[in-house]
Amino acid sequence: MPITTTGFSHVRLTVRDIAVSRRFYDAVFGWEVAFEVPADADQATRDQLWFVFDGVIYSTPGGLLGLRPVAPGDDSFSEDRVGLDHLSFAVASRADLDDAVAVLDAAGVAHGGVKDAGAMHLLEFRDPDGIALELVATKG
Repeated sequence: MPITTTGFSHVRLTVRDIAVSRRFYDAVFGWEVAFEVPADADQATRDQLWFVFDGVIYSTPGGLLGLRPVAPGDDSFSEDRVGLDHLSFAVASRADLDDAVAVLDAAGVAHGGVKDAGAMHLLEFRDPDGIALELVATKG
């Protein structure tokens, strides 16, 4: 019998520089921070928040997204290696994709423009580590 799941829990992305990644994810998505270790945290707090790994965990609609800053500075993402191909987030409508284009343009984030993919419209872009991200509005 297969395992029955009830939904998505979390994804953690490995990044090179937490400050750079935080600026990007805060500017583009503006999600609420669920967990982070305060800079002035005592050892008891650090021990309690060990699972943050000196990064940040955001609360997103439908689950958590963590950033873990352990990648070497010269490393880079490739969807052609084993592991993550891309991470896709749902938006409510095609108009939300147009709004997202304006957000990305204002933040200086390169993107491929809104594309018609048959059953959906999508917008592709990359984070500072080159991780492929996508926004999708299904046609309905």
